[in-house]
Amino acid sequence: MDPVLCSIADAARILGIGKTKTYELISDEVLECVAIGTRRLVKVSSINRLVEAGTVDRAA
Repeated sequence: MDPVLCSIADAARILGIGKTKTYELISDEVLECVAIGTRRLVKVSSINRLVEAGTVDRAA
């Protein structure tokens, strides 16, 4: 079974971006998180959707 959640640091590493940008994507609801206890974990499916979309559209 493939992982369905990963840490924020792992999500940043997978995407090749910094943790600050990863937190921005979480805040903008581009990446989905779940809370387990005090940990926030990123849904791998949301990482895959971001990669498939190829871009992040931001309202100016």
